[in-house]
Amino acid sequence: MTSTEPAPAAFPLTRGRTKGYEPRAVDAFLERAREAFERGGEPVTAADVRQVAFPLVRRGYVIASVDTALTRIEDAFAARERDLAVARPGGAREWVGDARETAQVVLDRLARPSGQRFARVGALRYGYRIDEVDLVADKLTRYLATGEPVTVDQVRNVAFRMQRGGYREAQVDAVLDAVTEVMLAVA
Repeated sequence: MTSTEPAPAAFPLTRGRTKGYEPRAVDAFLERAREAFERGGEPVTAADVRQVAFPLVRRGYVIASVDTALTRIEDAFAARERDLAVARPGGAREWVGDARETAQVVLDRLARPSGQRFARVGALRYGYRIDEVDLVADKLTRYLATGEPVTVDQVRNVAFRMQRGGYREAQVDAVLDAVTEVMLAVA
């Protein structure tokens, strides 16, 4: 390759009118994450990876490809965070205690009556479908209370349709993130 040729894209690019993640933003975040993981650069956590968002553009990176890579990166950061925490004196007990505390907070939220688990958006605005969120909430409640099988990928990939007057997306997403944190903590 000569110096005038562009470097190959890290991920496949979208075509036509399909939008994808803005390549420069993705590349910058991935470089920052690599620096943090390999050389102790600017701190990046598993939560940072899970919550990163990129602008959508034409000829962007295919979303599914980037999301798959981000999942692997999040898992690596979570495992390292767990290993570092457990290696400290008393760290294992503290790590498990923190995970239990988070799980209990989530369980308390999800144990609320159906239709009342989260705040709702106004009647003319769109939020997550209440019945779908409540169905997932019931499954997650059983996971946290009895250990009913649920995978972290199922939690990461859950999607809800929208409805007027539905649940506030930010609240539901925050609880799903907390469940993911608990699952990764005990993995």
